[in-house]
Amino acid sequence: MTDLDLSPTQLDRYSRHIIMDDVGPEGQSDLLDSRVLVIGAGGLGSPIIQYLAAAGVGTIGIADDDEVELSNLQRQVIHGDDDVGRKKVDSAAAYVETINPDIDVEKHELRVSPGNVDDLIDGYDFVIDGADNFETRYLVNDACTLADVPFSHGSIFKFEGQITTFAGSEDSPCYRCLFPEAPPAGMVPNCATAGVLGVLPGTVGCIQATEAVKFLLDEGELLDGRMVFYDAMNMEFDTVAITKKDDCPVCSDDPTIDSVHDVEYTASCSIDGTADEPEIEASDD
Repeated sequence: MTDLDLSPTQLDRYSRHIIMDDVGPEGQSDLLDSRVLVIGAGGLGSPIIQYLAAAGVGTIGIADDDEVELSNLQRQVIHGDDDVGRKKVDSAAAYVETINPDIDVEKHELRVSPGNVDDLIDGYDFVIDGADNFETRYLVNDACTLADVPFSHGSIFKFEGQITTFAGSEDSPCYRCLFPEAPPAGMVPNCATAGVLGVLPGTVGCIQATEAVKFLLDEGELLDGRMVFYDAMNMEFDTVAITKKDDCPVCSDDPTIDSVHDVEYTASCSIDGTADEPEIEASDD
């Protein structure tokens, strides 16, 4: 054993991390001591869970209430043909076990709601939003922002994806700074009706996992205050600034949302007094 309690097997497994000056044995030990919650074990959650486990993030929470369907397998790469009909949290946990026995998986077989979200995120160092609906995205944003829990957001649609990180610093914006409310119901179709390129969530999810690992290592520049838009059709990445809004209902100095129970998390995720209708963003995974 080393001074940092890495076993010979771990020194071998994580050797490509350990030889990096920006990680080293100290950084790898930090990863093994870290706790990350992944909300959604679908298209985005699959590469996120896969790479967090491989990187040695010691505890991975997985929150999902769905079962694996055959149509998922085109993009949800941690599930296989034999998993069809199985709960995604069980399939994902079994997959992690095959990758890395160092990892503890905490299974949360539930749909995230105002009644459980505060307890769900409690105790995690970082949250990754891989949800496939606007209600959950806004709920995760509001809960994490109010609790000062840093989190990553990602979403995909057809050939397009978007990614950002909300680090929770004094100057950090939140999701509602960019999109105060969700678009009207039915305006943005989901992937079940519009489709999604199977490899797209791999790119977006890997960026989200990268942001989580960088945060846990305290290295590099996060996408805090920036959103990356990825156009897979034309292979273009564009970055736009996200400014913290003085009138944001969640993260401003005078918020109108003090609790997730202040919001009706339905189609619009709106409250009285929020800003004008936002631009449409990428949707489901």
